Amino acid sequence: MTGAAAPIVLISPAMAIGSGYYRPLVEEFGKRGWEARALPRRGFEKDQPVASRRVDWSYADEVDDTAAAVEQARAEDPDRPVIILGHSLGGQFATGHELTRTPADGVVTVGGVIPHYRHYPHGGWPIWFLASAVIPTMTRVFGCLPEPAFGAPGARTLMQEWARLIRTGRLPFPAGAPITTPALLISLDGDQLGPAAGVDGLAGLYDPATRTRWHYADSEVPAGASNDHVTWVRSPARVVDEIESWWARTGAGSQSRG
Repeated sequence: MTGAAAPIVLISPAMAIGSGYYRPLVEEFGKRGWEARALPRRGFEKDQPVASRRVDWSYADEVDDTAAAVEQARAEDPDRPVIILGHSLGGQFATGHELTRTPADGVVTVGGVIPHYRHYPHGGWPIWFLASAVIPTMTRVFGCLPEPAFGAPGARTLMQEWARLIRTGRLPFPAGAPITTPALLISLDGDQLGPAAGVDGLAGLYDPATRTRWHYADSEVPAGASNDHVTWVRSPARVVDEIESWWARTGAGSQSRG
């Protein structure tokens, strides 16, 4: 799909990854005639403040950022559909947007999960310990999650909300009726940071009639590419193939916005 009908893809980065990392993904969409933009990730962009005792933000702030980007894209070209592509933590923000804001025209998540500890290997005890002891203690002492902790430097409120989600499985925003936005939810083979069970948990928030699940198996990875939780972004053609095919199958590109 090219031209005026081609979607605008807004990429919501993973935890602790700045927008610049997604240049190969942006370029791959461009080869298909789509437009893609990697959204800034708070605390991990050049010339922007990092998390500290004085600099803090929350899930709601990140969802607000996503909503502002969607509104801007629609204002620029109201006739083009807008897809939010959430990578890992970005998938939670994309889902929060769909639950609490005017929906986008499509959602894609890659390695996006409900990170409840029971979804993880080894009974989830390593991540449970992180969420129950490390994050609460360090954010209380330092006013943020300092390096070298996972996700650092992490904003105090955001990391506390993430830790609570790990312990309880409950998102920090209301989840009512299933999300009816056309959605493609992707899991990655052997992904210990975004296990398939956690992807299934996130998929459970979406209406079965409008959601699609795809598991990117090791056997489907092209030579020289990767389906690793992070480095798939550096060789994204197979993922973008699936996104393009999904969008065509759903017919979402021809649907009028309600």
